[in-house]
Amino acid sequence: MYRLKNWTRRIIMSTLFLAAILTTFHSISGVEAKSIVNYFNSDDLRQSKNSDDHPLKHAFKTVGVAYKYLKQITNLDLKISSSEAVSGTPPTLEESIDWSQYPVKQVTATGYTAFYESTGKHPGHPSFGITYSGVKVKRDLYSTVAADLNVFPIGTILFVPGYGYGVVADKGGAIKGNKVDLYYETVDDVYNQWGKRTLDVYIVEMGDGSLTEEELHALNENESMQVFRQQYIKSERK
Repeated sequence: MYRLKNWTRRIIMSTLFLAAILTTFHSISGVEAKSIVNYFNSDDLRQSKNSDDHPLKHAFKTVGVAYKYLKQITNLDLKISSSEAVSGTPPTLEESIDWSQYPVKQVTATGYTAFYESTGKHPGHPSFGITYSGVKVKRDLYSTVAADLNVFPIGTILFVPGYGYGVVADKGGAIKGNKVDLYYETVDDVYNQWGKRTLDVYIVEMGDGSLTEEELHALNENESMQVFRQQYIKSERK
């Protein structure tokens, strides 16, 4: 008796679940299950192969969309459990990319700001915070940096361990040879977060001599890099 009740309960639950799935499918696709069965049992199937105007042909285009949606629903628990399984501290850029694939150059890296001590300009100056390339200084996942343009042309993308990506947008009178100047928002940031270091940087892409705000914006808004950007932004604002 117990087994009979148990199986009866399972059959009822399965029937209700199937009904819910079919109802959801119909609400999304607009295609009734009855219409699909009748369609496959009729001569219309052969005719529709050569007809772009068959009434059910356009309806079936939505079936794929509905199927994808239902697949997302059935995989929801899997996605949640997978997220929980990998929760914790995400890997850093240094850990996530094989940097050995990029050319390396040893440089002496210092820090600079947009203020008078670095540029001789005060806020209010027409070109305050504007780099040689014309873009505004920026500290982000892809930050603006200064370099000797004979070594690293404008637009060159470097990866500086401990700093992040630097896009060459500026030059400086004291930046000659294998030297780079990394942009920071304040003098305190320069001293507390960087100072002066000699290290290997990775040349991700050599520039062509130009850089626009749109290009810099696109780099920082790249969807695949947002997880790293968020880590970076949080660390910089501590």
